[in-house]
Amino acid sequence: MNADYVIVGAGSAGCAMAYRLSEAGKSVLVIEHGGTDVGPFIQMPGALSYPMNMPLYDWGYKSQPEPHLGGRELVCPRGKVIGGSSSINGMVYVRGHAGDYNHWAESGAAGWSYADVLPYFKRMETWDGNGHGGDPDWRGKDGPLHVTRGPRDNPLHDAFVKAGAQAGYPVTKDYNGEQQEGFGPMEMTVYKGRRWSAANAYLKPALKRDNCDLIRAFARKVVIEDGRAVGVEVERGGKVEVIRANVEVILAASSLNSPKLLMLSGIGPAAHLAEHGIDVVADRPGVGQNLQDHLEFYFQFASKQPITLYKYWNLFGKAWVGAQWLFTKTGLGASNQFESAAFIRSDKGVDYPDIQYHFLPIAVRYDGQAAAEGHGFQVHVGPMRSPSRGHVTLASSDPKDAPNILFNYMSTEQDWIDFRKCVRLTREVFAQEAMKPFVKHEIQPGADVQTDDEIDAFIREHAESAYHPCGTCKMGAVDDQMSVVDPECRVIGVDGLRVADSSIFPRITNGNLNGPSIMTGEKASDHILGRRLPASNAEPWFHPNWQTAQR
Repeated sequence: MNADYVIVGAGSAGCAMAYRLSEAGKSVLVIEHGGTDVGPFIQMPGALSYPMNMPLYDWGYKSQPEPHLGGRELVCPRGKVIGGSSSINGMVYVRGHAGDYNHWAESGAAGWSYADVLPYFKRMETWDGNGHGGDPDWRGKDGPLHVTRGPRDNPLHDAFVKAGAQAGYPVTKDYNGEQQEGFGPMEMTVYKGRRWSAANAYLKPALKRDNCDLIRAFARKVVIEDGRAVGVEVERGGKVEVIRANVEVILAASSLNSPKLLMLSGIGPAAHLAEHGIDVVADRPGVGQNLQDHLEFYFQFASKQPITLYKYWNLFGKAWVGAQWLFTKTGLGASNQFESAAFIRSDKGVDYPDIQYHFLPIAVRYDGQAAAEGHGFQVHVGPMRSPSRGHVTLASSDPKDAPNILFNYMSTEQDWIDFRKCVRLTREVFAQEAMKPFVKHEIQPGADVQTDDEIDAFIREHAESAYHPCGTCKMGAVDDQMSVVDPECRVIGVDGLRVADSSIFPRITNGNLNGPSIMTGEKASDHILGRRLPASNAEPWFHPNWQTAQR
């Protein structure tokens, strides 16, 4: 079997590339180990806690014991299904801040500044503001990815945004538009009540074309002959075979599996490859390094009023919500329930937001366990730009073995300073007048957690990954030893091979990573096809007093 382009991974970026390359008339073959996304648990937005906890859809990765979090092993779900992690994620849609992409460009990823990426965010979207206001000039109108907002009809959403304003923060009508900073409505990749994953948006339409195919197989390594990638060695049906690429091989296998595949193929830190008896094709010390993530915790409050989603948190309630969604694609099941958000700066001198909030009108964990208190609500909060860096390394030379993942969370003093600010700034927001009718008491961390040491102990025990791993195949200048790909996404030191997924992010972006991952696939396709959308001259908003004021 062969095609012009062989893409490993039918995830957020891989699906976008399959769509754009086949649209341009190229033959494309996508290799995906996971199976179908047919099934209510994946397609129903309100059921999002199920697929990310199901071995059928998830690679089941865990971190190594994290030394600064008391040796805890944190779960790290990655989608093993068409659509990749966009089929099991929380469906929250955030582009990231203009400052993130300007930092990319300044750090060596030339051509990836905000002016360069904004046209791709617009191309990929069909934005439906649901009549809730927003920034139509900054948004896309006819792209494959539908972006919507929830109804926000629970009074807690309005109270949360009002409390932010009362605490002195800006309100933003569209954090994906001109102004990210502030409190306002949250957006989701949901269309007509269904999860609008990269599989639904991009891959399924692409597969209707004669020049795009999907095969279910396990990728073992990239086949490299005379310094050029010529195909991918896969296993399917118990047999090992090679899928040949006439033009290029493209890895889009995630920030955990893309570096693993590079190392298995002889591309990575020479000493580490030698440890596992792998012949070195290209000594790239940056492969698997620079691992980043967002860490967060849930601030939970008991509610004075029985207006939260807890009233559906029983067998009958869930059955009712499920049935309504199944037959009409409406009701609570048609939303991920993350309908309000905020991005704020932790201090003066921080030029753009470095703390994110997801607000949820129920007190519940990612694994689906509701708070013992009954009616409650919560806000997920965490810093956006941790200075900590981890790594992905090979456990062995056997492709079947999961990689070793160490995030090295909370390894700097700055991480602890930032989390303490998250706790104190959040308490201040929820102490505002707008929240008085609703806040009964703080469930977690709890009113007795006040000193730096008490807050640190709480974080050590309760911080969780927001599931945004990235950065392990850093994009940068060719003369930067730690760069893995150049700004065209080409692997440095090997011809005919690219990486395009969240692993190439030089630094993690603000907010959830699904939007930036899809954008990466969209933009990489144009690099591959030798074309570029003209840069935007739109001017994003930065707080005019950021140097002297926190809000």
